Amino acid sequence: MSRITRKELKSDKFALEVEHSITFFEEHQKEITRYGGIVLAVAVLIAGYVVYSRHEHTAREQALSAAIRVQEAPVGISGNGGLAFPTQEAKDQESLRVFSDLQSKYSGSAEGEIAQYYLGAVKADQGKLAEAEKLFAEVAEKGDAKYSSLAKLSLAQIYFGDGRDAQGEKVLRDLMDHPTEFVSKEQATISLARFLAPKKPAEARKLLEPLRTQPGAVSQVALTLIGELPPQ
Repeated sequence: MSRITRKELKSDKFALEVEHSITFFEEHQKEITRYGGIVLAVAVLIAGYVVYSRHEHTAREQALSAAIRVQEAPVGISGNGGLAFPTQEAKDQESLRVFSDLQSKYSGSAEGEIAQYYLGAVKADQGKLAEAEKLFAEVAEKGDAKYSSLAKLSLAQIYFGDGRDAQGEKVLRDLMDHPTEFVSKEQATISLARFLAPKKPAEARKLLEPLRTQPGAVSQVALTLIGELPPQ
């Protein structure tokens, strides 16, 4: 699955603006169906981490930055002569190594939680969803509220992906009731509506209608998804 490059955060309400959602839905529709949008959540995490770590770099932050560079490195020849990998398999192996080391060395820290989240994302990209689910579940249970919410978002996507719709809906409704800086109520609502749309289009429409008048990207995503629903 393609990765989304980091972008500088322009406001403290990144999740509300969900601009990554639009790009991701448009460019990765097939991958979303298969993997449930794991990388979208990773993109949110990356941008959020930029905002919430404006203090002086520490050894943990530097280690995390180095690991993220591995995750973002291209497969093939790097256009600027930087880090690159000959195959996706080689890149995944190195990503798993660096994030595993980071998670082990800095367990209990924010960087350790992020590393574990990334490990789950890599496993999900490899199609190893049972392993990814276990990693995400640990972050969801033990992590800081911000990272826990991201892990829950990814868990919900896995649940819907393998037919556990009731579990997925429960998690997303909980996120709607308990939004965080990284997963807003609007983002959780859009995610739930998208997954309900094939089987419960009326319920999906009910969720999306109040978002039509929201400012910025939220209304654009809502209108796009409403347009894809069957006529009433």
